Amino acid sequence: MAEHNLFLLFACLPFATSLILLTLRQTARGAATWLSGLSLVAGLAILAGFLPDIRTGGVLRASGEWVPSLGMNLALRMDGFAWLFATLVLSIGVLVVIYARYYMGSGDSLPRFFALLMAFTGAMQGILISGNVLVMVVFWELTSFMSFLLIGFWHQGAAARDGARTALIITALGGLCLLTAMLMLGQVAGTYDLGIILRSGDAIRAHPWYGAILALFLLGAFTKSAQFPFHFWLPGAMAAPTPVSAFLHSATMVKAGVFLLVRFSPALGGTEAWFFTVTGIGMITLILGAAVALYRHDLKGLLAYSTISHLGLITALAGIGGPVAILAAIFHICNHAVFKASLFMAAGIIDHETGTRDMRRLSGLFRPMPFTATLAIVAAAAMAGVPLLNGFLSKEMFLAEAVDWHNGTWLDEALPYLAVVGSCLSVAYSLRFIATVFFGPQATDLPKAPHEPVAWMRRPVELLVLICLLVGIFPALTLGPIVNAAARSVAGAEMPYYKIAIWHGVNAPLMLSLVALAVGALIYVFSARAIAAGPEGPFLLHRLRAQRVYDWLLFRLTWRLPRLAHGVMSTESLQPQLRLLVLTGVAVAVASLWGGLTLAQELRLHAPNPAFAMLWTVGAACAIGAAWQAKYHRFAALVLLGGAGVVTCLTFAWFSSPDLAVTQLLVEIVTTVLLLLGLRWLPKRRSEIAEDKLMPAKIRRGRDLVIALAGGFGIAAIAFTVMTRPVVSNVGDWFLGNAYYEGGGTNVVNVILVDFRAFDTFGEISVLAIVGLTVYGLLRRFRPAPESVEAPYQQTVDDSPSLDDYLYVPSVLMIWMFPILIMLSGYFFFRGHDLPGGGFAAGVTLAIAFLIQYIATNVRWVEARITVLPIRWMGFGLLIAVSTGMGAWLFGYPFLTAHARYVDIPLIGQVPAATALLFDIGVFATVVGAVVLMLVAIAHQSLRASRMREADELAAAKKEAA
Repeated sequence: MAEHNLFLLFACLPFATSLILLTLRQTARGAATWLSGLSLVAGLAILAGFLPDIRTGGVLRASGEWVPSLGMNLALRMDGFAWLFATLVLSIGVLVVIYARYYMGSGDSLPRFFALLMAFTGAMQGILISGNVLVMVVFWELTSFMSFLLIGFWHQGAAARDGARTALIITALGGLCLLTAMLMLGQVAGTYDLGIILRSGDAIRAHPWYGAILALFLLGAFTKSAQFPFHFWLPGAMAAPTPVSAFLHSATMVKAGVFLLVRFSPALGGTEAWFFTVTGIGMITLILGAAVALYRHDLKGLLAYSTISHLGLITALAGIGGPVAILAAIFHICNHAVFKASLFMAAGIIDHETGTRDMRRLSGLFRPMPFTATLAIVAAAAMAGVPLLNGFLSKEMFLAEAVDWHNGTWLDEALPYLAVVGSCLSVAYSLRFIATVFFGPQATDLPKAPHEPVAWMRRPVELLVLICLLVGIFPALTLGPIVNAAARSVAGAEMPYYKIAIWHGVNAPLMLSLVALAVGALIYVFSARAIAAGPEGPFLLHRLRAQRVYDWLLFRLTWRLPRLAHGVMSTESLQPQLRLLVLTGVAVAVASLWGGLTLAQELRLHAPNPAFAMLWTVGAACAIGAAWQAKYHRFAALVLLGGAGVVTCLTFAWFSSPDLAVTQLLVEIVTTVLLLLGLRWLPKRRSEIAEDKLMPAKIRRGRDLVIALAGGFGIAAIAFTVMTRPVVSNVGDWFLGNAYYEGGGTNVVNVILVDFRAFDTFGEISVLAIVGLTVYGLLRRFRPAPESVEAPYQQTVDDSPSLDDYLYVPSVLMIWMFPILIMLSGYFFFRGHDLPGGGFAAGVTLAIAFLIQYIATNVRWVEARITVLPIRWMGFGLLIAVSTGMGAWLFGYPFLTAHARYVDIPLIGQVPAATALLFDIGVFATVVGAVVLMLVAIAHQSLRASRMREADELAAAKKEAA
């Protein structure tokens, strides 16, 4: 049980740290660094406790139900491969945190940066330890979103925004393909449990869906790991801060794709389609990335394309398959993470201390920066595959697998030659990095005078370079046992132990490594000047860039196609869009119900009540009047629309639905007032929009009347058919019978909302929060028409009372209603589980209390006395709601499972209590925040108009005085 809890703590720790970091002030740089670093160290300590079980081939598991009907259980699973990868992520993460503390400027919000970094770490860990493939895809997409925020951290620059957007589009689309593949895998295997799917390889490969599953799966993996032809997003991500680049390119994000390829190779590998596609794409990416890296002039650009090349190498090993190839892939994942993180950090130091990353300007840095230069040279040598360094060992294993005989195809025979070409180019760009930046004449036109950084900024690089040396010299004592345990967890327990050693004798892989070193050096020597003076890429590749193809497609899909659709389907008027919406709804309903909507043989009819018929006559007249007056008198239309809403409210009360009646009344008040406040800012009706020259008004209105009658009578027919059927047992009877015993409340409607269907309610309040933020964002940029800025009629009439006397008595009464409405809100909230009310009704009531204050006085008066902070209300509301749902996991129940019981309170006795009350608090806070945020956005339009009038009056006064 203790191990189970530690596993859950390990999974949740980064996200909890991220939430805490968001509460810190921007100036709390030291606290943010310590909190982030200690969180990652704590994760490493937990992993160290799991090591004894992992080394013996054990698999740790923890699970909790979430949506068991869909097979989405929160299962966690850790074997040797996941353990090694998680250790790599956290170890590099600790060093990145230390490095970022000194790299990021004083103007950067370090708590926010580390909060994003911790959330990204948690998402990456989720991919590694997910035991359910659907949950794995959730974390997969979360890494795409968090990387979008990290890449665009310096969003002031266009390059950061473009790079973040491109990365999100490519990887998120790949994630959708991966989701489809996982859904199909679950159907084939009969479960979404990762362990069972990995053991179902024979059934999956024999299934007719195998080709489609493989294609979709590879699209997801290739887009994430920047494999050809999706490699172009990775160099654009270089606009991120260097700590982000070091983390994303070494141990996270781009490694997620190769992790998935290695992880699922037992289930999807072993076929010609797998070998040709995965190995072929990997070899193309290996050579393409290395060739372009050789020509890049930007330090981080060179390292980005070298990352693409090494990812291709790992992908090719995953495609080759076999126990040794899998072990080589895992080994190179670790080695690449170490030397690439150190290289990115070294590049960041060079940029930080010289002010540039342009290799055409950098030269002779060994003299002013000897320690940094030495570290970077060793790391680059490891990247090139120089003996006695870690990169040499895994690259030699790659060459050995390329030389080995696999299936006798043309690709198999070409592998040794392609591997040597890629290795030669790797040596060439590594040598260019070393020779160009650190040797030659010392640069004199740098933005800053180069010098060594502060010691702690260089410490992470020193440790990583030391690891390169230790692994390269003592591989069997350092990574050998752990890499073998990781490979056995993928390839199977029957895999023999592979001894990783420096010397295997004079063999083909050694000779190919020496050839690659020699030829690579010659390539650089003979082409150095041409490369330095030429474009950023070989002649052909410089013109056939995938980025240009992507930009062309994006332009067509996001600009040309929408404009074409806008020209066909849209106008400046809302009416054609509504017409299309109603017609689509009618068409879908007719297609779905054609031939299936029949009346019951015995209709359940009741004699009409005259009072109710009169009530609905009034409601229908209001609705028709609102539609009639909408184009001529907006205020009258709004009043009539409110009348129709009141009739709807009375209808709910008539049919014994007090909860719906209360909610409808409250929502009717809020929406009517908000619409009333917004009427002023609507532009005047223009005649060129109102009159359609192609169709006379009578014909157009007749057409709209027919469409409206079709929609209205259609809904009436469906309602009549449903309500006249004989009463049979339905889902409502189940809710009526179980609301009290299962949910602890007698108000069935509220129990459904906060207990039985709480997940739906959580989605609805999330949407409400998004709507509130959207309205606020749009209205902040909204600038009203000039005629809307003019003072209202009551303020312009000469004999009108002053503003202080205008509606004085009603305004005083509305101010006095504030505490009464607060009490009414509390009354609705606490009675909601047993009587009409609840969090939503209470939230709307409290929002009405704030709304009345704005109406009774003005923006300045209210905000000088009341601080609402609606965005925080929404944030805390959603946090409370999701925390309540996650609390059920602590007791082994699905997400948002509620518990009800009676609690003994002194002097009062037994009182009913339910955890759903906490969820209702979240609903209450979110509703208050969203409604008040929209109110504030509208109210500030009046404040802005007032300021504009004051500025105009002041300008006129100055002009008159002059």
